[in-house]
Amino acid sequence: MNNKVKSVMIGHAVGDAVGVPVEFTPREELDDEPVVDMEEYGTYSMPKGSWSDDTSMALCALDAFDENKLNFDKVMRNFALWYDKDEYTPTGVMFDVGNTCSTAIENYTKYRLSWKECGQENEYGNGNGSLMRIHPFVLYTYRLETDIRTKIDIVELASALTHAHQRAKTACGIYAFILWELLDNPTKEAVNVGLQKGKEYYRNNSQYSHYARLFDANFLHTRREDIKSGGYVVDTIEAAIWCLLTTDTYRDCILKAVNLGDDTDTVAAIAGGLAGALYGYEGIPQAWRDALLRRQYIEELCDKHLPF
Repeated sequence: MNNKVKSVMIGHAVGDAVGVPVEFTPREELDDEPVVDMEEYGTYSMPKGSWSDDTSMALCALDAFDENKLNFDKVMRNFALWYDKDEYTPTGVMFDVGNTCSTAIENYTKYRLSWKECGQENEYGNGNGSLMRIHPFVLYTYRLETDIRTKIDIVELASALTHAHQRAKTACGIYAFILWELLDNPTKEAVNVGLQKGKEYYRNNSQYSHYARLFDANFLHTRREDIKSGGYVVDTIEAAIWCLLTTDTYRDCILKAVNLGDDTDTVAAIAGGLAGALYGYEGIPQAWRDALLRRQYIEELCDKHLPF
């Protein structure tokens, strides 16, 4: 099982790193000059293999699983160490953070709110900043011997640390259903099974209509021009799953995600974690794995905190 954990964590981080150099680049520019490999510098002038806040915040979460127990206060403290002290970064410098995440962290550190009160409940806070870091919590809940509602409650609480609106929490729940299925059965059919389970679970949820297209049986055939890749959480989960379902290798999935443009690192990171579960650790190109900064550190955290 631990190799599955690493497949997801490294798959996510590699996707993040491929996307970082071209973050915010319009799709039209990438159509003219597409990304074909992991690059360096670009948007943030960071070295090759650098990952962004997507992976940093995920590592903050992973490093908060004390003795296989979940400690939300420690998650928030680790977020603060990243935000204020540049820990959990690839180069010792924190270079990217979303507004909703920074507000939540400051609510915890500056205004001394409890972890239950820090996340933004406003509808306009439905960015992808919790979806991009939810995978460690999904891996944690995967092996819990409890009912689905309890597992989803944990995932939604994890989202609410920064993004507390039900729409963002629902995206994280849908992602969880898909990843759980992929961990049991690494096939594309598992993605569809996960989507159907998410559809059933959230059928009566107030946010269901926002995910209706994703749940539709014809989603696979959605045209590229109808896929959006900005920071809105609904668009992000659609884009990531669309890239996963319309490609046949980890590499192709990541390049397709990155070349959608705009929020390239996050779409590729989320697609990458799922693609890691689908294609396995060895399915991630070795050259990309080797170029990933602090890969050994990430894998050591996997062994320490999710040793199953």
